[in-house]
Amino acid sequence: MDHSRRDFIHALSLASAGIALSPLLPTGLLAAPLMNPKKFTAEISLGQFSYASELFAGKMTMLDFPQRAVKDLGINALEYVSMFFNNKHTDAAFLKELKNLTDDLGATNHLIMVDGENLASLDSAARKKAVESHHPWIDAAKYLGCTSIRVNLGDSTKALSGDPEEGSAEDVAKAAVEGYSALLEYGEKTGMNVIVENHFGYSTDPDWLVGVMSQVKSDKKGFLPDFGNFCAQRSKPEGTGIEALLSTTCIKEHDKYEGVAKMMPYAKGISAKSHKFDAAGNDPETDYRRMFELIKASGWTGGYIGIEYEGGLYRDMGGDTSYLSNTDGILAMKKLIEKTLEELG
Repeated sequence: MDHSRRDFIHALSLASAGIALSPLLPTGLLAAPLMNPKKFTAEISLGQFSYASELFAGKMTMLDFPQRAVKDLGINALEYVSMFFNNKHTDAAFLKELKNLTDDLGATNHLIMVDGENLASLDSAARKKAVESHHPWIDAAKYLGCTSIRVNLGDSTKALSGDPEEGSAEDVAKAAVEGYSALLEYGEKTGMNVIVENHFGYSTDPDWLVGVMSQVKSDKKGFLPDFGNFCAQRSKPEGTGIEALLSTTCIKEHDKYEGVAKMMPYAKGISAKSHKFDAAGNDPETDYRRMFELIKASGWTGGYIGIEYEGGLYRDMGGDTSYLSNTDGILAMKKLIEKTLEELG
């Protein structure tokens, strides 16, 4: 599948604005959290964006994803990304085929990550349109048997531009409360959770996110904390190729450990993110033991921890073979998560 630079920027920004491309290690340290006496358990799910390079290149189809997750990786819970539906989320025949396939595999359709129109737009008409455009995604998720859709609160097209968010943090927060609350009304009617990820712009600031969430009234609200999406501003690409895009760096970042800790009281899932691993199988960018101690200390038990491996993008589209392949990277993340859960459980 050929992708123009414009399409690539748009797709990459939608699905992984917090892609943590060459992320900075946090400098702030939290005190060691108190351990929750309850048994710490979780199920592992697989984020479809872990196969982004193959899906972008047409080497993998939407219907290949469930089969590879279950048969090749032994992961039965699936997290989809809206762009890879190729606008078939309203196609009844396609949804039936996907549902039948996952049923036959014994897989669980858990989540759809929806990267759509801006729910926090300062323009009321655009915000209303954005809310309505998310309704079919809730319907599709309901049909597939998902528990949730994940949404963004901000303009996803600015994800890799290096440009700041339009409007003040206060004004965008007010719009976010209105747009998110309106969408949650539809979620409540269908019994679907509508959860928010830290992703780009103001939404990389955990205090801003918590401020928005605290004003929203719904038992279907919640967060999907992502380990790697606390970068508030990235450098501008120096060039026009994919390699230039992948070499951008984070120049302003919120502390990921503090961020996850602040989001956990509202969390309805976890999105783990990794790019590389050291000789011991640990992630040099994120201390999984420390991160999972924070999660455990919050009292969060059960639910899904989603794998989102992004090293394959650097390998397949950036030409850096020091990164593991998609499959090997996913398996390395799975092993690391299982080891950490066992140590803390």
